[in-house]
Amino acid sequence: GILVLEANLTLRQRYWSHDVESILIVKANLANCAGAMGEDEKALDLRREVYAGFKALHGVSHERTIRIGNNLAASLVNGDQFDEAKSLMRSQTRIATQSLGADHESALFAGLRLAQVLHR
Repeated sequence: GILVLEANLTLRQRYWSHDVESILIVKANLANCAGAMGEDEKALDLRREVYAGFKALHGVSHERTIRIGNNLAASLVNGDQFDEAKSLMRSQTRIATQSLGADHESALFAGLRLAQVLHR
């Protein structure tokens, strides 16, 4: 699976470099595969890159940016980077609640992730 995604990424970067969101989505999928395979550092690096890309493309209050931020926080927790995860999730929870509403799935998940990080 990961080889197919890497080939897909290479093709998109070469022929469709203008489609930034599509490239970011492939990188997010690569991060998910890397994380599932236990390659936590690779997953974390990719998730940081994807989060930065979506923030630049859509802003911090876009639903997809918030979801990707939640995924980044999960990688930070897996990498024992709790201080950075706490900071990110405090911000994510506030932004998600303000922009999507307190009962939106992404806002609820951000709050849950924050609680998990604070519990550690």
